[in-house]
Amino acid sequence: MPLTFFLKDAEETLALGRALAAFLRETEAPPAILLQGGLGSGKTTLVRGLVESLPGADEAEVSSPSFNIFNLYPTEPVVAHFDLYRLEGMPPGDEVLDQLAGESSVAVVEWVEYLPRSEWPEEALHLVWEPERTGRVLVLHAMGNRAGDFLDSLGKRLGQYIKNTESK
Repeated sequence: MPLTFFLKDAEETLALGRALAAFLRETEAPPAILLQGGLGSGKTTLVRGLVESLPGADEAEVSSPSFNIFNLYPTEPVVAHFDLYRLEGMPPGDEVLDQLAGESSVAVVEWVEYLPRSEWPEEALHLVWEPERTGRVLVLHAMGNRAGDFLDSLGKRLGQYIKNTESK
């Protein structure tokens, strides 16, 4: 069952990223994180909160990897941050697909809607941003059994990480 949250600002989006990071550190085989939302919706802000909260983050500078398609951050676990905006209407290259399929890193994919659905990881959290007049609605969906278990456990703990965020 999906989780739906109202994020009123960038601070709450960063807090959600930190909550995901805390949970990823405790998970043996974390699912990929697939991000879908318009320009300025908070995708990169969420990634920044996640990466900056992981061990090794002092060696990582989080930015949207639009030009080179993906960045690898030397965190624990390693985060492979993809930005597929430039791929609209084009097939992904083998390097992108190999990195997405890799089990040695957590894939975080911005603009996942530009990746053919057949190429999406089987185990993933799909986060969909929807605009709101005074913030953002974020819906988290689980894809796969492990991701479903991850989302259920995460949902039980999100309240302790995100302040002033209302579940809808």
